[in-house]
Amino acid sequence: MKPAPFRYEKPRSVEQALALLAAEGEEPKVLAGGQSLVPLMNFRLARPSLLVDINGLAELSYIRREGSRLRIGALTRHAVLEESPLVERHWPLLTEAVRLVGHPQIRNAGTIGGSLAHADPTAELPVALAALDAGFVVRSRSGARELHWSEFFVGQLQTSLQPDELLVETVVPALPAGTGCRFDEFTRRHGDFALGGCAVTVSLDPDGACTRAAIALLGAAPTPIRAARAEAELVGRPVTAESAARSAAQAVQDLDPTSDLHASGEYRRDLIESLVARSLLTARDRAREGVPA
Repeated sequence: MKPAPFRYEKPRSVEQALALLAAEGEEPKVLAGGQSLVPLMNFRLARPSLLVDINGLAELSYIRREGSRLRIGALTRHAVLEESPLVERHWPLLTEAVRLVGHPQIRNAGTIGGSLAHADPTAELPVALAALDAGFVVRSRSGARELHWSEFFVGQLQTSLQPDELLVETVVPALPAGTGCRFDEFTRRHGDFALGGCAVTVSLDPDGACTRAAIALLGAAPTPIRAARAEAELVGRPVTAESAARSAAQAVQDLDPTSDLHASGEYRRDLIESLVARSLLTARDRAREGVPA
């Protein structure tokens, strides 16, 4: 199939892009990597009247550390994130997650901002960034605002971005010392959408007790979610096989994942539970050894 007719614009600055998004009478969509948008347009599930191609905005492609925080421009390609020594050393969960995104061709073209704005609950980066308590900077002609990940993702393939707003940056806090991470998912074939997964961090004190844990779930709900009660279950004690199993069971207790032709909701829930229990132990071992990923 072919997309419905649309007008195409390629702005030379973020300001020009924002002006196009704010134009009255338009139904715009932003084109970055195009890995998700172009198929939707070809099937006419998306029918923008205006396509705003931001691929020329080099100012939105960067990875840098400012103070203790990591800043990632929205136009940064997955492959650039994957190959970043800075990210691998200090935010290894992102490196582990991005290596599972599709295939090399997809990672070479796809952008961080595009993946986040598409808001697929089975995408790797939204879940990893939820575990890392990331925020997202969005801009419009009236100014900028930073949204916590829990404010940004509002439904399946839905964000709180307004039609005249552009996601410009992801901001990731530093991980505490003594933290280990693990991203895990299950796919039928490499590169397929995952049937379930998780992103986990575990922070330990010098005596080996857990001081902080994060458990974000993939494919468990219409948005990435954090298992707050399961996280609290771990704090103040050593992470053992038994406590990891209890926490994993708590993480999925109230889940009702969607059933489809690939797997039942019950199967997905059991799968996520197993992945969480295993990932908690891996993250604990990495925290003990000081191995980031």
